[in-house]
Amino acid sequence: MKDKKYNISVEATLEVIGGKWKCVILCHLTRGKKRTSELKRLMPNITQKMLTQQLRELEEDGVINRIVYNQVPPKVEYELSEYGRSLEGILNSLCTWGEKHITKVYGDPSGILEESILNEHLKQ
Repeated sequence: MKDKKYNISVEATLEVIGGKWKCVILCHLTRGKKRTSELKRLMPNITQKMLTQQLRELEEDGVINRIVYNQVPPKVEYELSEYGRSLEGILNSLCTWGEKHITKVYGDPSGILEESILNEHLKQ
């Protein structure tokens, strides 16, 4: 990794949280530990393969912790690591900007945003 060079530091950020699903996964994990099946239910459009891949990459980057419980049947949960918690401000800012963008482009966000625990604050 010593030979790696970035033009600007945001490239390093996007290398870790970039892509369609990583920020969505991280936003859900800001609300607490989740099992893979819970994340899949919260993100019905993600494939199981993609979810598994994204979780592995986030774990490799130290942003989430994978907790394996020694029981039958096996139980695995994911949570934000302490390092991952440092992304909460960025994630909140991305959500706020997205809400403003949706309102600007489409008007009322309730017709555009799916029902989700993360969108509850938009209900009036």
